[in-house]
Amino acid sequence: MQGTYAEIYHAWRDDPDGYWAELARDIDWFTPPSRIFDGNDGVYGRWFPDAAGNTCHNCVDRHVAAGRGDTTALIYDSPVTGRKARYSYEALLAQVNAMAAVLADAGVAKGDRVIVYMPMIPEAIFAMLACARIGAIHSVVFGGFAASELAARIDDSAAKLVVTASCGVEPNRVVAYKPLLDAAIDLARNKPERCLVLQRPELAADLVPGRDVDLGQALSAAAGRMVPCAALAATDPLYILYTSGTTGQPKGVIRDNGGHMVALAWTMRALYGVEPGEVYWAASDIGWVVGHSYIVYAPLLNGSTTVLYEGKPVGTPDAGAFWRVVEEYKVSVLFTAPTAFRAIRKEDPEGRFVKRHDISSLRALFLAGERADPDTIRWAEAVLGVPVIDHWWQTETGWAIAGNPLGLGALPVKHGSPTVTMPGYDLRVLDDAGHEVPPGTLGNIALRLPLPPGCLTTFWNADERFRTACLSEFPGYYKTADAGYVDEDGYVFVMARTDDIINVAGHRLSTGAMEEVCASHPDVAECAVIGVADAVKGQVPAGFLVLKSGVSRESSVVEQEVVGLVRDRIGPVAAFKTAICVKRLPKTRSGKILRGTMQKIADGLDWKMPATIDDPAILDEIAGVLSERRIG
Repeated sequence: MQGTYAEIYHAWRDDPDGYWAELARDIDWFTPPSRIFDGNDGVYGRWFPDAAGNTCHNCVDRHVAAGRGDTTALIYDSPVTGRKARYSYEALLAQVNAMAAVLADAGVAKGDRVIVYMPMIPEAIFAMLACARIGAIHSVVFGGFAASELAARIDDSAAKLVVTASCGVEPNRVVAYKPLLDAAIDLARNKPERCLVLQRPELAADLVPGRDVDLGQALSAAAGRMVPCAALAATDPLYILYTSGTTGQPKGVIRDNGGHMVALAWTMRALYGVEPGEVYWAASDIGWVVGHSYIVYAPLLNGSTTVLYEGKPVGTPDAGAFWRVVEEYKVSVLFTAPTAFRAIRKEDPEGRFVKRHDISSLRALFLAGERADPDTIRWAEAVLGVPVIDHWWQTETGWAIAGNPLGLGALPVKHGSPTVTMPGYDLRVLDDAGHEVPPGTLGNIALRLPLPPGCLTTFWNADERFRTACLSEFPGYYKTADAGYVDEDGYVFVMARTDDIINVAGHRLSTGAMEEVCASHPDVAECAVIGVADAVKGQVPAGFLVLKSGVSRESSVVEQEVVGLVRDRIGPVAAFKTAICVKRLPKTRSGKILRGTMQKIADGLDWKMPATIDDPAILDEIAGVLSERRIG
């Protein structure tokens, strides 16, 4: 669909079915849709209810059939192991066929669930696409997850089979996966029938006779076999993705096949501005939604080249790791989390590593996954010399709710805003009673139903839980659980999770606004602001600051200056009197700062070590700091 952003958004508003019907023509269907949306099916409706197709066919087979088999589909780059590989679309098709044959030989059929518990290696992508090929439902669990959390996902999905590797490789350690998997299966009520184990050179795993299969040997034996793509209903599930940070009963987001293909294919062209054959790199992990949508499915649907990177933004080997990859593979568009850039900035505040590499191929940087503070965006703009585009979405939506559509002609940037609402989403800002608030007023961000194609259809085996958690508080809307506002120009500002809006003496204040001010201090690399219980004011804010490398000034001086900045820019109403310098902030592996857990520690409440935490020792450090500093 051609046109400017405004034209396309209005085309969707005027005729939603016609809009999605036109975009659906970009998909190679086995049975094209004659109906676009059925509001009486599913929890809030179903997209393309009478269509049939196959996601793997659209990601791989159709490009080979179109004569593009020699085009590079996948680049694997692993600085932690020193291995690199390239796969053309034709080679990818052969690998996926072999993996599909191995799955079929193990008894996996349409509708069965397969856990993929893998590091960032090509076989993980082969497994995801092979499941899509035969109609199995994959559930990727971040490699190295604790046994108890893995067991909960095995049980909730009733997984028939697990695909895993002997180990994962971190910059300074090798993580044995097999003992974690064995412990998880011991804990699980549901026992997978088979485990396919890829033996990596760094560490061999012991295999359980009768249950475990050497995946490398099985793939070699299956080389050359062809497995046809199953004709799947557009409404059939493609995958289950368990959201990060869940406690107790896991919350499995379900993505369907048809709507997912239509939405993601459109975003590659319209939002990211990427053409077939161009190199696109989402520097994330396949365990998270970004990895599902933009390492695996969207680039391959588009016929682009995707980069699978087994490494970190710093430490593999230095803060120039990203720029080496951009130069080596001529990356056109890079997508990563703001926390990655804060880490790079902390190690290389002057951007010297950027100057050592030719990054002239790079047209744009996209940021999502954590609020992109204006100071980080300005730094990235200065050192890269390309547009830096913030966009906002969730595991539940699978693609951007708000963004700046590079492929339609980028709109003017407002720092701190992910720009405008994407076609398909009807975004409203509501007060706690469900009434719309005026422009510029902070409130609950909600999306009018139905959600567009590509969003979750429900939670796995938990329709009522989905209704209660996401749809019941504001009838007729999906609750994003994010707070923010829309300005007079229609620009969206996402300021915090609703849980992170703090109430100081009756004033609702955004921790995100305070973090913007803290991050503007020239010595601060990254920060987090939380609300701490206070007997008089209800809550008071506390800021945690990580300083840039090389800062020699006393931390107490920086803390006092940051307190002064917040007082000057937000005002005394914020009651911001406490800033604390720490070595690191606790984060999930996807880069989200664990503000909620920090707040529980500060308030002296019971708290549980999050399953997704990157380094548990950091929370112990935070607890130690908080025990020394009285807040509130």
